[in-house]
Amino acid sequence: MKQYRPHILVALALAAVLLSGWHGVIRNALTDLRFAWQTRNASGEIVIVAIDATSIEKIGVWPWPRWLHAELIRRLESAGVRDIAFDIDFSTPSEPSSDLDFVDALADGGGSVVLPSFKQPGSNAAVHINRPLKQFADHSWSAIVNVAVEPDGLVRHYPFGESLAGQLVPSMAAVLAGRYTERGVPFLIDFGISATSIPKVSYIDVLRGKEDTLANLKGKKIIVGGTALELGDRFSIPNGRIVSGPILQALAAESILQNRTLHATSDAATLLGLCAISLVMLITWRRLGASRRVLLLAAMAALVEAVAIVLQTEMPLVLDTSLLHTAIAVYLAAIALDEIDFRDLLSRVAERRFQRIAMSLGDGLICTDSNYLITVWNPGATSIFGYQRAEMMGRPFDAICADSGEGISSFSIRDAVRADSLVPGGRVTEFEGRRKNGEVFTVEACFSGWQGADEVQYGAVLRDISVRKREAERIRYLAEHDVLTGLANRTTLHARLDAMIKLAGERPGAAALLVLGLDGFQQLNDMLGHAFGDLVLRAVAERLSSERGEGIVARLSGDEFAIAIPRGAHAETIKQFCERIAAAFDSPLPAGTRLHRVSVTIGMAVHPEGGRTADELLGNGHLALCRAKAARRGGYMIFENSIRQELEARLKLEAELALAIEREEFQLFYQPQVRLLDGGLIGAEALIRWRHPERGLVSPAEFMPVVNTASISERVAGWVLETACRQARAWEIAGRSIRVSVNLSPSQLQSGDLASSVAKVLAVTGLTPSLLELELTEDILLLDEKRVLDTFFRIQELGVRTVFDDFGTGYASLSYLKKFPLDGLKIDRSFVFDLLTDPDDAAIVSSTIGLSRQLGLSVIAEGIEGRATADLLMQMGCEQGQGYYFGRPMPAPAFESQFLAAPVTAPAAGAAA
Repeated sequence: MKQYRPHILVALALAAVLLSGWHGVIRNALTDLRFAWQTRNASGEIVIVAIDATSIEKIGVWPWPRWLHAELIRRLESAGVRDIAFDIDFSTPSEPSSDLDFVDALADGGGSVVLPSFKQPGSNAAVHINRPLKQFADHSWSAIVNVAVEPDGLVRHYPFGESLAGQLVPSMAAVLAGRYTERGVPFLIDFGISATSIPKVSYIDVLRGKEDTLANLKGKKIIVGGTALELGDRFSIPNGRIVSGPILQALAAESILQNRTLHATSDAATLLGLCAISLVMLITWRRLGASRRVLLLAAMAALVEAVAIVLQTEMPLVLDTSLLHTAIAVYLAAIALDEIDFRDLLSRVAERRFQRIAMSLGDGLICTDSNYLITVWNPGATSIFGYQRAEMMGRPFDAICADSGEGISSFSIRDAVRADSLVPGGRVTEFEGRRKNGEVFTVEACFSGWQGADEVQYGAVLRDISVRKREAERIRYLAEHDVLTGLANRTTLHARLDAMIKLAGERPGAAALLVLGLDGFQQLNDMLGHAFGDLVLRAVAERLSSERGEGIVARLSGDEFAIAIPRGAHAETIKQFCERIAAAFDSPLPAGTRLHRVSVTIGMAVHPEGGRTADELLGNGHLALCRAKAARRGGYMIFENSIRQELEARLKLEAELALAIEREEFQLFYQPQVRLLDGGLIGAEALIRWRHPERGLVSPAEFMPVVNTASISERVAGWVLETACRQARAWEIAGRSIRVSVNLSPSQLQSGDLASSVAKVLAVTGLTPSLLELELTEDILLLDEKRVLDTFFRIQELGVRTVFDDFGTGYASLSYLKKFPLDGLKIDRSFVFDLLTDPDDAAIVSSTIGLSRQLGLSVIAEGIEGRATADLLMQMGCEQGQGYYFGRPMPAPAFESQFLAAPVTAPAAGAAA
């Protein structure tokens, strides 16, 4: 079967060429090429009278009147021409006198004039036939001028004639050549005849009767037609030439005159040639070498083409050699395929491609033979291990593996490339490699194996991952430790606590957690800077690490640390451990070049009472720390459920207070303030009350501490101020102008501009500023002295009174009485309650009253519950008082009915009971 393979390939190729249509393309190309190789001149019998650009320009009009053509016929007849053929349309009438003149010229010509007929596509795929007008046709010959354009856009064939409406009409070339009765098939025009050799004269020269022009036309056959580019009558012919319609008609006529009407030889000649070529190849394929067969095929191709040229040149025959040359070309290709070892070629191509990829690969690439000896070592491997290619070729792969200390490699390629370990895409593993300088590092390798041409081969793509390993370790360290102190972070502490709890199960004391906070660390940062603060934190970490025993020390946040202690880690009790940790900070800490004393407050949560999970232990430890700081800094507190219950109660209360604002459950009560001398009403203090829908009236002592430290503080304080001012304004409008006192909240100075807020409320309500009194406490004055001082100066400018409330109960300096724009003081009830029985309280109250009078401040004592107390205060010089003796806090309607509806009846100091 192998010996017939070339012949089968030829048969398949010929079939493909015939079915695909390439046969005609190749045949035409070869024929056109032969026309270019051999040329001949025209006979000179046919002359073109050209309607050229010069003629159009000189005549000056277009289309031309037919009397010009009549005049041309007369000129040509006088010159003695034989036939005149017009390649111009005469199928439509023009100016009658001009047409009549043309008829006369035709009649005078005696039938020597040929006029064209042609088929033209019409609408709906119909074909319209254009013939000369009957008056013209009666005195002339009719000839067809249509030519067929082939699929490649070229004109090659020309008909002897065509049937128009059942009547044979000869072609113009056939009429001119005298073969107007022939009915043969269209012939191939001999394009070897040079178009430039066809004589041409200008229409205008003939029309003007130039003697030399007319003399050259005697006895000639004339074709009159347009050659000017603007007339558009152009055709493409072989070998890239474009000619006008009259030239094409002349070439066809010359082909007939010179007996060059070319026709193709029969298919039998082509088939005979194919059989001859195949027979020669069949006989010689195994008898001759490849080079001799190539020479034989080249000789046959030259012989075939020589015969074709001779036939086309000497005889009007065109030999179709396209299939013959195709067969010869396929036989040559078959010889090449037979001689080339494609497996070896592909192998070499693949090898070169592999080498290019291997040498350009950024990673290391090492290949070995079946004995694990290195056969490929790329530059990437050199950059990783430091060995040059020449040093490693032929050495075992294990030479780059680090040994285990006894001269034996801890890793072997034999283990990595076991048949059962290799997987598609390669097997990735890590091993310890050794550089040329002896450095041991981690290598990531992807091993693979494949069947080579002669044996199994192995390869490994290697990558130095030592940096990646170090980075991974660093990332893991950063994820598990605090960067500043090197202690475990919250995440690591959480994991260790979980492990302790799981190890101990439900046994009591499985783990204990201490949460430590540094006392006054924020002030330390503010005063000495964050850099010094960082030194202190590192020193605290070292001190805790030295005292932790088997526990784990972690840094939770800025100044908070934690120690997790597993069950049974210490013989001492939890309390003893807390006391030891606290005592460890009795000695100063080394922070840079100085020593610094730090105290710690400790909150502790013990499993399971203080929490059954790590989250619960951390949360409850924090709660215990907060409670310990609130109780006494430097101490410790162990978490109890009551701490969380209090917190939950506070959170619940905050939620209820937020709803109370929305539901308008807050209400202002007013307590009268009077002159002690006569009991006259001088003002009222606005006191907030909460009318709970379920619990009724809630004491301010229960909810105000929560309000003052919660997020709703500013909203509640703003509501109190505006409500009190509206009520005071209502009393003012009613003619009872009394002063209303409102307690300020620290949040009002922390979060906004209090002076602007007060001015806005006064503007909205319309209250006279002097009827508003603001009571401020020591904690407000301590917030930001400069800003608070500026705020109260602006409030004083509004005309609003300011009074120092609860004076004497805090740590306020007497300098506040001088610095701040105060209008009065309120003596706290704690001094007034035992005034009659406690000489110390009496001394304090007396001195306060005296000091106030010296400073020009008014004094009002609160908490007066009896006449004797009021008398004593008046004797000390106090002029104003407030307390249950004069009236309890009450809603505005009750206050109005008791104090504003009639003259004041409050008891005066010294009055009879």
